[in-house]
Amino acid sequence: MKTITVYGSSQVEPHDAVYQDALRIGAGLARAGLTVMSGGYLGVMEAVSKGARQAGGPVIGVTTDQIGLQFNVQPNRYLDEIVNYADLRDRLLHMVENADGYLAMPGGIGTLHEIAETWELMRVGGVPRRPFVCYGPMWAEVIALMETSPYLSDGYHGMIRIARQPEDVLDILCG
Repeated sequence: MKTITVYGSSQVEPHDAVYQDALRIGAGLARAGLTVMSGGYLGVMEAVSKGARQAGGPVIGVTTDQIGLQFNVQPNRYLDEIVNYADLRDRLLHMVENADGYLAMPGGIGTLHEIAETWELMRVGGVPRRPFVCYGPMWAEVIALMETSPYLSDGYHGMIRIARQPEDVLDILCG
């Protein structure tokens, strides 16, 4: 079964539109027969996990002691499997190497780091090029800015697709 890694903010609340979109995307991925993998905590990670679980799909949370212990936070309750690492680097590497595609929902510096690391590893051949979607206007602006930068070589262009609706994400990752 193919696995999609989902990155996104832990700060998103259930009443937020982004949470509701992540819930729909998680359910759609599960209905398409895909496993959902995320960082396993709150916000987007919880929403995508909940959506996938409610649709009957498997859910993996990749956690880290650097978050769980430092911030006294527990993995969300919708996970079927928890893979824990001591540090953030190993956690992210697991999520990149063990996925067949990627989705970045809105988020902060941590999500930006996940996008950059995944993008760079695909560019240099550290992992095969796989479907990669960034969701929403924030990432559309960031990716467009990067792709028009004179400091970005040709190898980066066109690797990330932008989606503005949950259905667009599902078309790209499941189609």
